[in-house]
Amino acid sequence: MVIRLVQFNLKLLLVAGLLGLIGCRTPEKKAESQKATLRLHVETNPYPPDQSEKVKVLRGLPMTINIEKAPFLNESHIAAAQLLETGDDSFLIMVKFNQQGQWLLEQYTASNLKRRLAIRSQFRVSTNVYDRWIAAPVITKPIHDGVISFTPDADRTEAKAMVQGWNNVSGYENTESHFNSKFTETP
Repeated sequence: MVIRLVQFNLKLLLVAGLLGLIGCRTPEKKAESQKATLRLHVETNPYPPDQSEKVKVLRGLPMTINIEKAPFLNESHIAAAQLLETGDDSFLIMVKFNQQGQWLLEQYTASNLKRRLAIRSQFRVSTNVYDRWIAAPVITKPIHDGVISFTPDADRTEAKAMVQGWNNVSGYENTESHFNSKFTETP
């Protein structure tokens, strides 16, 4: 029986090298490729109970609201997201939705004035995975332009991870031409 050690070792070396190249990613590269979810639910009456649920939103001043179980918008509707500085050490998140998301946002905000949007996200920061309600703004007017802005119940690191994750899902690569001038100006 003849064993060809040279061929076996060469193949083993090639496989080990490929695995090393594929598996070696810096923490920064891993963070840049992380995904995040975004789910928008509208506030509703508590009945029928099979279509609504009570949720506690906001950690600092928690409030309980009834929402529709099914989200009307999710991360597949995102065109791009951005973290904007508002001065005095605060920030907000702006999310621009694609055409279908813009239509849905306009429809739901027009028919649910004075109700809340419950916004939920699942995201990763370092080795921690979070799944929580990050905002509950009141709908004051119909949103026609497909852009929603809110101050998240999150610190800056968490907000950056969410925005990066949403942009990774949408395929947005931070080119200014993707945003119109209204989206990029700081309030």
